[in-house]
Order: sequence, then C-alpha cells, then structure tokens
Amino acid sequence: MQVKGFSAAAVQAGIRYAGRLDLGLIFSQTPAVTAGAFTTNKVKAAPVQLDMERLRSGLAQAVLVNSGNANACTGREGMDLALATGALAAGELGIDPALVQVASTGVIGQQLRLDPFAQAMPGLVAGLSPDGFDQLARAIMTTDLVPKMATATVDIGGVEVSILGVAKGSGMIMPDMATMLCFVVTDAQIVFPVLNRLVKSGVEQTFNRITVDGDTSTNDTVLVMANGAAGNPWIDEENPQAAALFGAALQGVFKQLALEIVADGEGATKLVTVRVAGARDESEALSAAQTIANSALVKTAFFGEDANWGRIIAALGRSECTFDPQRVGISFDAVALVENGMVLGADQEAAATEVLRQPRFTVTVQLGEGLAEAEVYTCDFSYDYVKINADYRS
Repeated sequence: MQVKGFSAAAVQAGIRYAGRLDLGLIFSQTPAVTAGAFTTNKVKAAPVQLDMERLRSGLAQAVLVNSGNANACTGREGMDLALATGALAAGELGIDPALVQVASTGVIGQQLRLDPFAQAMPGLVAGLSPDGFDQLARAIMTTDLVPKMATATVDIGGVEVSILGVAKGSGMIMPDMATMLCFVVTDAQIVFPVLNRLVKSGVEQTFNRITVDGDTSTNDTVLVMANGAAGNPWIDEENPQAAALFGAALQGVFKQLALEIVADGEGATKLVTVRVAGARDESEALSAAQTIANSALVKTAFFGEDANWGRIIAALGRSECTFDPQRVGISFDAVALVENGMVLGADQEAAATEVLRQPRFTVTVQLGEGLAEAEVYTCDFSYDYVKINADYRS
C-alpha cells in the first residue's frame, strides 16, 4: 500500500553490523499532525527525550531511525548525537530540524558514531520512495526474525483514507510499552487533539496489553503522522462518527502489529491470549491477566505443552485481583479444565494438553465476581530465549 504524500527508505550504514539495513527514514511532503506515546521506564533514551519535547508542537515531517545502538544512558554526548543526526536529515531534506523525530533501538550504554549517519544520509534521502516502507520495516529489526507491517483503509465522508504501520519488537516486551518501535503514517485530515486521544487509547488497548518477558525498555516509541493528503472531511470533535471510524481502523493496525510482536517474541513458539473474565472491574481483570501472562512458570509450561493449571491459579493469587479460589474456572480454548477451583479429571487434562500443542490458543480464567474482563497477549518461554539474551551484546 502507498499512503499519499509519504515516502520511506532504508540503507546499510554500518552502525553496528555490516551487510544489513540499519538506518531508515520516513518523510512527509508537508508537515504532518503527529502524536506519540513513549516508554514509561524512568530511564529514557536521548531520542525519546528529544521526541517528547519536539512533539509539544504536534507536528513532524520526518522520522530518522537506526537499529544496532539504542543511544540510551549516553549522557550529554548522546543527546548531542541525537540532535546532530536529526540535523543531518533536516539539512538533506531541506526542512526545519525541529520537524525531525529521531528513534534508536539496540544495545544500551554505547555511544553512537556520527560518521555513519553523515556518510549514509545523501543516499538515504535519494532513495525515498512511496514503496519504501518494507525496507524500513527491515532496517529497524534487532532480534526480530520477521519484519512487521500492517495496513488499513477507512471511508471518511466518502473519501478513502489509508493507514500504514511498521513496527519492531521481539524481546524486552512488557505492558506499559516495551522495547518496541512503531511508526504509522496516514493521509487522514485530522486535528491534533483527536489524533492524540486516539493514539493514547489505541496504545492502551494493544501495545500495553502485550508481554514477552516482563521487561520494559528505554526506547519505546509509537509515532503516528497524519498529513491530510486524502482531503477527507476534517476528523475533529465536531465529527465524532468519523473519529470513531478512524480510531477503530488505527487500533486495528496497532493490534495487528502488537500480535506480530508477540508471535515473534525471542525464541517464542506459541502466541497465547490470556483472558480474565468475571472480575469486579477492568483494572482487576487486567492485573490478573498481566500477572498470569508474565509468569515465567506459566510461560515455560506453555512451551512444554503442559496444562499445568496450578501455575495459572497460583499466579492469579498474587495479582491485585479480588476473587474466591473456590469459584475459579480455567479453560484452554473451548476445553474446560477447572471448575469451582477443582480440576475436572484426566480426560479434560488430556484434551487441554492437545490445545497447548497448537501455535495459538486462548486461556480463559473465569472469576465469577462480576462482569468485567480483560485480555493480554503473551508467548511461551523456550530454550532459545535464554540463548538469545545470554550473548546479545557479543
């Protein structure tokens, strides 16, 4: 898919590895209304700090992103480097440096070198193309095994609006953002307050509901740029129906990318939806689902295809959720394994084990306390997760 007025490119700059795409650029022909969401980690990388400050204007025209080096915990030198790389891109593009967002992903605590950016920038800008987003998706990968892209179209007042998103993420993935980058472009004509609201709510329901290993990172960034090139009727507070339609499409793109991140979790072999129903309120349901989804013991049982419901109910018990253990039910897809806090027998356990042999399945925990529910998306822990993270810097 092409999105009117947007182009992208990627090159091999040699930032950390030789022979792989590692520097990408997104460009809008005109300044775009831009909203973002960032890591909740107290340790924020230089690019995150810079982007948060620049997004006060609600406008951006370009995003420069590198992989291989996070430019995090790099002090004043790291901030100067973030400013300098953005200025290089702005100079080559002929735009205001304040309209350049920068993003980085990779190893924490190592200084970036400016030379690779300076040498690669002319070729990067020259390579900008409406079809360049596939290459961009590859350039931002670190331990990812596959590039991640999602698209959607939505009719706003008889005008087709396009949405395209790319993302990266495989490890250090935890609700409340993760070590992930996500860039979305759309030709929608939308005012900043509405876009900002839709981005925040969409992130809360998608990227904040995924976990691979319970770790949050220093560089998490979601940016959504809307340049208005579609010429649709304005999406604003006076047009709530249009806002709802666009918001649903945007959240759909977010969710597809979020699920692709979990499915590509480091060493993952299974994508698991943890659904907690019958809670007193949504916050308690979410706490329960997150606690289960983050449990290393639960996740290793998923990898071993062991329907060990005891680990699930034990994790549930240390969540911030109020429940009576004697009312809990646990199912794997449509197979009920536990009712009223008791296992239903060997035949049901064998049927549940068959469910766990699938690459994707849902664990449903019924509390019987109310009507609220929540879902969190997780994966299993395999041997490869340890191998990948034991020598990540080498």
